[in-house]
Amino acid sequence: MKRIIGLILVAVVLTMVFTACGLTKNVPDAERKSDTASETGNVDNSFAVIKAKGKIIVGLDDSFPPMGFRDEKNEIVGFDIDMAKAVAEIMGVEVEFKPIVWDNKMLELNGNNIDLIWNGFTVTPERESQVLFSKPYLENRQIIIVLKDSGITKKADLAGKKVGLQGGSSAEDALKSDEKTFASIGEKNVKRYEDNLTALMDLDNKRIDAVVMDEVVCKYQISKKAEKYIILDESFGEEVYAVGARLTDKALIVEIDSALAKLKENGKAAEISKKWFGSDIVK
Repeated sequence: MKRIIGLILVAVVLTMVFTACGLTKNVPDAERKSDTASETGNVDNSFAVIKAKGKIIVGLDDSFPPMGFRDEKNEIVGFDIDMAKAVAEIMGVEVEFKPIVWDNKMLELNGNNIDLIWNGFTVTPERESQVLFSKPYLENRQIIIVLKDSGITKKADLAGKKVGLQGGSSAEDALKSDEKTFASIGEKNVKRYEDNLTALMDLDNKRIDAVVMDEVVCKYQISKKAEKYIILDESFGEEVYAVGARLTDKALIVEIDSALAKLKENGKAAEISKKWFGSDIVK
């Protein structure tokens, strides 16, 4: 009797297994992948999280005119500020701007203290391994600026000179990538600053001989006293700006890209560009 009951139980179990296999076979691949993703916790809900909390936190250097800086009322303004506000409006959320030490931007992002890095953020191969970038929205160059009476007219003249730049910026990466020029200057002669404004002040006071910085920032910054400076014809290469998110936040970047495209289509991006640069330079 026990043997018969055992055989019946085995038959029931086998029937259940085959039935389950048959059901699984008929489940669409997309649904099965979704279930697996749910079980492993890999579902990308980055945009859903932003929508749920109703705001997106943007990390920036608040002394980087005209991209993001403080005006005479101590309010954060700038090209990227206006762009971020317009994108957030399309996404249906508020935007909070959080000033950060630029050298610590990756710690802030990966520590979930901010949701995006958006402040003249240059795309580089190294950063692409750490950050998920949006599509580029602005082109830029890393230029060399000197005082008019410095006697410096080309890269070769920087040999042994004191060169300033913002620490942790793409200017530093660009300078180091030009191995010949970097070696001629010497590591000890490269002075790193927390922001470009301080570097330019030291240039004005002849504490350093040159500054390597973003062209869009430089031209805006020296517009009222351009007669004091020379921007060399040689540069450290062209680059592009984009918005940076955590590598896992693909859904969020999809929404950012979609909103940026809409701003270009409806003319809002051009309007913002003309406000800050005098012309439409949006990529």
